[in-house]
Order: sequence, then structure tokens, then C-alpha cells
Amino acid sequence: MLNELRVAVVCSSNQNRSMEAHAFLSKKGFKVRSFGSGNQVKLPGPAPDKPNVYDFSISYEQMYQDLLSKDKALYTQNGLLHMLDRNRRIKSHPERFQQCYDTFDVIFTVEERVYDQVVEELANRPQKEIAVVHIVNIDVQDNHEEATIGAFLICEMATMMAESEDLDNDIDELLQEFEAKAQRPILHTIRFY
Repeated sequence: MLNELRVAVVCSSNQNRSMEAHAFLSKKGFKVRSFGSGNQVKLPGPAPDKPNVYDFSISYEQMYQDLLSKDKALYTQNGLLHMLDRNRRIKSHPERFQQCYDTFDVIFTVEERVYDQVVEELANRPQKEIAVVHIVNIDVQDNHEEATIGAFLICEMATMMAESEDLDNDIDELLQEFEAKAQRPILHTIRFY
């Protein structure tokens, strides 16, 4: 049933957390896509007030080459070049959730602000069919180590959902069980396509 569950993972810039989960879920056999919900792609720069800002249409390869030319040592040391290298092997460029009209069974978000953006976006769309989507938020800090932990947690939750005989009926129980086990607060809502 893993390959039947349509999964999306959304972070702000479709770079670290959503892509780590995308890679992990894909390796485990899930049909998965990843997205960002922000207006632009933001990556750390040489100082906190000087981020690298890109449009969602810029490829991971172009970002990689840009950072490589700006300061190879800095962006190697902070892991951005490694992250972009992984990203460009998964897909060509970041995607913005608000521009995707595909349907999913579950959408995972990694912070409350992103969760709110996804819920709002789906609430504002005209409904075409009556298909349920579960939106689940698991807070994951935006660093490489937490992104890896978050990917494991998201995969574990997705596996529990995929193994359910009746996800719509079992969801509350699954989320309570998972929340207790993971020791992280979970947000959940249902929207319709």
C-alpha cells in the first residue's frame, strides 16, 4: 500500500527539510513530491542579514554554481553545497506549493507557519471533486541534523498511514500514538479537493 499513498512534504524554500524527507520517502517506495510555501527561496548567506535569495524557477544546479562562485569554502563548510548537490539529483528545481494542483492523500509540513500557508491555500481553492487530504504538521528545525530526524519521523508517520485499512477513520488514533512516541506536538486538519 506504500506505493498507493500520495504524499507531499512542504517546507518554506523546498531546500532542506522537505527535500531530505522527499529523498528518504522516495527510497522507501512512496509516491512523493516536495514543495516550498514561501514567496522566494532563501538560503543562508555570509551573514544573518545577507541571505541568498532566489526565485522558485532557478534550478538547484544554478544555485549550486552561484554559491560555488561566491564562496566555495563557506558554502562547503556550512553544508549548503552538499545539500544542493543532493537536491539536484532528486529534481531540477524547487517547486512552490501554491502552483501545484495535483491531489495528495497526505501533506506533511515542517513548521506551523508553513502548515497555516498550506491550509489557507487549499481553503481558497475551488473544490473540483470530493477527495480528502490530511494536512499534518511535525515541527522540524531548519538544520541538517534535524532535517534527517524529521525525515525519519515523517516516513514513520507515512508508513503508519499507508498501512491503515481506513485512514480517514484511523487518523486520530494514529496521530495520538505517533505524537506520544515522537514526543513532538502534531497539528492536523482535513481539507477537500
